[in-house]
Amino acid sequence: MNFTRDHPSTANTGGGAMAGHVAGRQVANVPPRSPTEALVPLRPPEPPERDEPEVNDHPFLRMFDGLFNFIFIMLCAAMAVFYFVRVEFDRPGPLAVSTVLVVPKGEGTSAIAERLERDGIIADRRIFMTSILYFMYLKGQGSLKAGEYQFDKHATMREVLDTLVEGKSIQYRVTLPEGLTSQQIVERLLAHPELDGAIPEVPAEGSLLPDTYSFGTKDTRQDVIQRMQHAQKKFLNKVWQERNPDIMVNTPEEAMILASIVEKETGRAEERPHVASVFHNRLRKRMRLQSDPTIIYGLFGGAGIRDHPITQEELERENPWNTYKIDGLPPTPIGNPGRAAIEAVLKPAQTNDLYFVADGTGGHVFAPTLAEHNKNVANWRKIEREIRAKQEAEAAAAAAAAAAASDLGALLPEGEVGLMVADGPVPLPPRKPAP
Repeated sequence: MNFTRDHPSTANTGGGAMAGHVAGRQVANVPPRSPTEALVPLRPPEPPERDEPEVNDHPFLRMFDGLFNFIFIMLCAAMAVFYFVRVEFDRPGPLAVSTVLVVPKGEGTSAIAERLERDGIIADRRIFMTSILYFMYLKGQGSLKAGEYQFDKHATMREVLDTLVEGKSIQYRVTLPEGLTSQQIVERLLAHPELDGAIPEVPAEGSLLPDTYSFGTKDTRQDVIQRMQHAQKKFLNKVWQERNPDIMVNTPEEAMILASIVEKETGRAEERPHVASVFHNRLRKRMRLQSDPTIIYGLFGGAGIRDHPITQEELERENPWNTYKIDGLPPTPIGNPGRAAIEAVLKPAQTNDLYFVADGTGGHVFAPTLAEHNKNVANWRKIEREIRAKQEAEAAAAAAAAAAASDLGALLPEGEVGLMVADGPVPLPPRKPAP
């Protein structure tokens, strides 16, 4: 069978070479080398060159197409950002325990967002500001209000924003003074009428930071305990980094033990660095601390109640907290010290004093030597006797005045006790002679 691979008008005779024209070009007619090759068509001719550009290549259309692609990409990016912000806005926050934030009057939105992020209430102030822009400015849903607010643990940004917009300030507070033991703090919280819930166990001594704590209606007693523990850790970590390098405590735990003793030894804030220096000096010289409050804790524990002065027998009684009998620090704090006592231990005054005793005015007098201290003690004993004599005289005078008032009341006619007129007391009517 003969195959023609050329123009139809060209004949193939005898299988010889032939020539033809394809699309105006001369193409050699080459006989197929096999039946399969004969069945394969020739490569189609190339299209003619175009003299005019296609419609889609117009510059205006190319610009429009690029603009459309840019807008589409931007819309996709905006939707992705919106979805991310919305997810983060409703994600549980980083707050480990419930806390309180005070928003002062006149503080701007950006400053409030920075404060929320700094206090660990929100994770990212930029997302919070974006949410404020959407809800407050675009949708007109209120504004942030000044006040004192309570935020629950793991509060979402939506809950934080709702709280600040609603402006529902805290109404309840509980004051826990410095120096209370953990047991005493638990007892005060259990007695508070506005708090609910149980406290599973008494916290470790010295693990709570005394202060006035605000709380909301959702807070429980255990929430307040956790807040006190968190506040103590946060404050101690901060001041520990700023401590004097030559102090005689090696760990934050030791600092809390000594601070609890300083807290119990003086009620005057200005004296605490001086008292702390005495204990550091004694530790440096390997002298025993000889602190009376440690004896009381060793005898009564967290109850902290005693109904009599320390006796000589109690002074000699050995227990792990009796610093008259042990070297160094006791095993645990003897209460929960406040900020001033903790700072006093970490930044004590620079003195050579080794002793102190009460001076009769609520403060103490200090001494670097035992001889001088003994003179101060003798003076204190004298002041004690004078105070005791004055108290006894005042008590006797009060008793006599009460007895005289009782006798006078028995003589006055009924209804005339304390009766007064403009010119002075009403004169007593003459008494009838006794029969």
